[in-house]
Amino acid sequence: MDVIYTAEALSTGAGRNGHVATKDGTLDLDLSIPKEMGGAGGAPNPEALFAAGYAACFHSALQGVARSQKITLEDETVGARVHIGPNGDGGFQLAVELEVVIPNVPHDQAQALADAAHKVCPYSNATRGNIDVKVTVTDD
Repeated sequence: MDVIYTAEALSTGAGRNGHVATKDGTLDLDLSIPKEMGGAGGAPNPEALFAAGYAACFHSALQGVARSQKITLEDETVGARVHIGPNGDGGFQLAVELEVVIPNVPHDQAQALADAAHKVCPYSNATRGNIDVKVTVTDD
């Protein structure tokens, strides 16, 4: 692979109740275990960061696919839900739901754009075959 960019982050402290920062200083924050998992909540957690990253990356892939097809998008959004739960073998697993909204584009065309984005998005390619990812196009 020809690398065009490398992100570098360091976790310190107590992992999910610790601190993360990128080497370039653009991200620097405390983490907290969510209340639903027995923690205090009130701060980001790894799943929230993954959801934010996946949503933004997929959104960029969607825009790139639309540009390549000479389709102009306006006010489109991508939401991501990252679920965590036991895997049945003593560990944990993730699942992702992506919700894509593309106003003023017929549903079938919007679905085709989302499907094409799912093929090129780096997050989708990294997770394909490893975790369940459901991509849904809604009209609202």
